[in-house]
Amino acid sequence: MIKANAQPYRNERVINTGHSNACDGNVRWSAVKSLWFSTMALGWLIGGAVYFSWAAVAVFFGLSAIILCLGHSLGMHRKLIHDSFDCPKWVEYIGAYLGTLVGLGGPLTMVYTHDMRDWAQRQAVCHPFFSHQSSMLKDFWWQIHCKLHLKHAPQFSYSPSIKSDKFYQCLQVTSMFQQIPLAIILYLMGGWGFVFWGICGRVVISIFGHWFIGYFAHNTGHRDWHVKGAAVQGHNVRFCGLITFGECWHNNHHAFPGSAKLGLQAGQADPGWWVLIILAKLGIVRSLVLPPELPPRPELQKLSA
Repeated sequence: MIKANAQPYRNERVINTGHSNACDGNVRWSAVKSLWFSTMALGWLIGGAVYFSWAAVAVFFGLSAIILCLGHSLGMHRKLIHDSFDCPKWVEYIGAYLGTLVGLGGPLTMVYTHDMRDWAQRQAVCHPFFSHQSSMLKDFWWQIHCKLHLKHAPQFSYSPSIKSDKFYQCLQVTSMFQQIPLAIILYLMGGWGFVFWGICGRVVISIFGHWFIGYFAHNTGHRDWHVKGAAVQGHNVRFCGLITFGECWHNNHHAFPGSAKLGLQAGQADPGWWVLIILAKLGIVRSLVLPPELPPRPELQKLSA
């Protein structure tokens, strides 16, 4: 039974016009995206091999874990995009800064890219660039090296708290250059090996992993929920909870986009949520949003076990 106050989920930043169309568009090579990833990959393959050390590998794993968990999962996704918990501004800034270090773009780019894909996947049909339902090789090329240019895109309106924020504006225009201060610190600590593994290797694995998990999260895997009328369903990618810091539970996320907790069932590891619980106990974050607190959605259907 649909509750009386149920309303379809909508993102207020994406404004449908009468001509908005999630299918009609062209995929074109993006020099910036392609050269950024290719340069980092080349640097990692050559420099990482020449200056290999186990200490550099440890830096790679340590920095990847910190930046992907605190930056990508908590700072960008759960806070800046979905505002699923409250925190002081300085905590929000640290999360956005670490999220920029991931290498996928600045805060405005991340919000726009996420919201446009989210909007398109909730339409009745959408371009295969948004759905990830082309072949794996084609999807890799598209997502890592290209951009989709819609002929009739919806209007997009950033909230003033993001668009007019000077710190976010600075991160946005300097997103790639933000790697330089960290690279200098790593060089002083351990030489070129630390730079090639801590910057190049980390950025490559982060971009590749973001695409790789996203491909499976929109094609195959367990589902507890079905979003009626949506062109694309999210799938839970099992056994990846720890290495994705909970982001792999994508069926849960499609069902409850505003939830701060992504691993909702027993056995669904969600390190990002574990960090939020610790920060809440320390009094640093508060008001963590959970699925029961979100408005009911008439289009959300629970699947049988």
